[in-house]
Amino acid sequence: MTRFTIASNELLQLFNRISEVPQELTRHHKDMPETAQQTITVAHSPDSDDAFMFYALATNKIETGELKFEHVLKDIQTLNEEARKGTYDVTAISFHAYAYVADKYALLPHGASIGDNYGPVVVANEELDPSELSNAKIAIPGTLTSAFLTLRIYNPDFKYEVVPFDQIVEAVTEGLCDAGLLIHEGQLFYHTLGLHKVLDLGEWWHEHTGGLPLPMGGNAIRRDLGPELIREVSDLLKESIRYSLDNREDALQYAMQFARDMDPALADRFVSMWVNELTLDYGERGREAVRRLLREGHERGIIPHVVDVQFVN
Repeated sequence: MTRFTIASNELLQLFNRISEVPQELTRHHKDMPETAQQTITVAHSPDSDDAFMFYALATNKIETGELKFEHVLKDIQTLNEEARKGTYDVTAISFHAYAYVADKYALLPHGASIGDNYGPVVVANEELDPSELSNAKIAIPGTLTSAFLTLRIYNPDFKYEVVPFDQIVEAVTEGLCDAGLLIHEGQLFYHTLGLHKVLDLGEWWHEHTGGLPLPMGGNAIRRDLGPELIREVSDLLKESIRYSLDNREDALQYAMQFARDMDPALADRFVSMWVNELTLDYGERGREAVRRLLREGHERGIIPHVVDVQFVN
């Protein structure tokens, strides 16, 4: 049995070593005088798509002036929980979790993972009709994930067990759960393990909403940083995403270090799914998808309050 796990400490150490590449070897502006720098904490998951997105910042490919970015790597469930405490200046966050931190954080207008007619997949050991999910125990990656919110909008009546996202495939293949909700690269290879697709939530959402994409997660920034600093940080994060898209081969090579043994072709496909033009800018369609997801979550009684979704201009 293959285990799909994250060596979080090792990845973090690797990420930090890479981030310490001498600036004079990588910056475009090599002769800038040293000035006092303000540290901005940026928290995201140790995944190839996030690594691709933050490649330029992590390896000093862009000039950040008086700002220094400190990268923190945590799984998405931990990041969702830490966001409720306001721990990090910038954090990757599930849109479901954003419903509970909108008073502390605003959504950046870029950095989102949005599936356009694809998304998290429910899989099982045997063929299962989606209508039978009410009788199944489903392994989920966390109760604050957008995947869990979407599945509950689809079917509010199922049993579940929270399992680390990288262990969900194993939980299903070993019979610990009847089905599993896959949010990462398992979406691409579950069939090679003999698992069957029960439901693609992105496909269902696209049909359910008349064509909207399914928003999974975005980057949020603490409101108390103030408008000027928020704009400056936002511009740099967008520049990092653009740099990666414009220098795809180099960014993908860097991201492979966080690809958990995926082969390059599969990693490239996974990154392409979740880092694209909607990542660079939600557009009105992407923004409406976020509002719709959180509104339906409230209307179904899953989210206890109306969510005021605000994006940084």
